[in-house]
Amino acid sequence: MPRPAPNRPLNPRRIGVIAMHTFTQLVRMKVFYFLGIFALILVASNLLKIETITRPNLEGMEMLRSIRSSSLAVMTIFSIVFGVSATALLLPKDIEDRTLYTILAKPVPRLDYLIGKLAGVLLLLFVSLLVMDLLMTGVLAVRSHFVIEAQTASALKAGWAADQVDAMRRDTLLHGPTWHLQGAVLAVFLRSAVMASAALMLSVVSTSTLFTIITGFVVYFIGNFQAEARSVYFDSNGVNVMERLAGLAVATIFPDFQLFNVIDAIIEGKPMPPDILAMICGVTAFYVVLHVFVSWLLFSKKEF
Repeated sequence: MPRPAPNRPLNPRRIGVIAMHTFTQLVRMKVFYFLGIFALILVASNLLKIETITRPNLEGMEMLRSIRSSSLAVMTIFSIVFGVSATALLLPKDIEDRTLYTILAKPVPRLDYLIGKLAGVLLLLFVSLLVMDLLMTGVLAVRSHFVIEAQTASALKAGWAADQVDAMRRDTLLHGPTWHLQGAVLAVFLRSAVMASAALMLSVVSTSTLFTIITGFVVYFIGNFQAEARSVYFDSNGVNVMERLAGLAVATIFPDFQLFNVIDAIIEGKPMPPDILAMICGVTAFYVVLHVFVSWLLFSKKEF
């Protein structure tokens, strides 16, 4: 049986080598240490919030919601900033270090190169969010224990019945570390994956890292308000077919990040339906594949 051509695209081993090289390359960029350390400090600072709870059944759950909210907010900011900045730096840095010429001269298919670079960024994002997630979960577990103890003591002192105390305990546990909270962290990662793939597409077109970063944040801004703009635009009278097609094209290129805003409901202790999580995964896969495909089409025409 003849062996497959060594430069055939979508080679998992080759993509894995490029991804690990990219992961190592990003780890060596000390500038990202400060961003990661800052994020970890913000998450860990929730453990130091030791308030006197006078109404445990109300203030205790509010404290847990605050920890959830601030921790997920830090994860979101970190993942978006890191995903866009790291991806925007990779291609210009490889050109500056002349690493790109060595890789493409082997020859390595340009599609494998792009997928490997993006995979390296996503791997570091995944590891970083995993560390912050473990820290948040630990903080919530400790705080939930203290809150439940205070609630139980206050309720028994007030003469609550045992079933009332158990109901309050179950409500409090919904605001602690749960599997639905892990779904929110996954949504944060998936949103950052879409932003990283969009930044990859922009970096192929742009010759300036700063332009790529700024444009990436503009894309994020547009994605967060796309749903409102689309509803206003399509509900307006006098919109012809061409304008609607143009709006559809913009909606296809720019992801609607409001689809990822299930985090707010989870912070309030509500569950994440499996179909919603499946939809977010499907939307992420669509945009990542689309952005990588467009990046490959543009990158294949560039001369180095």
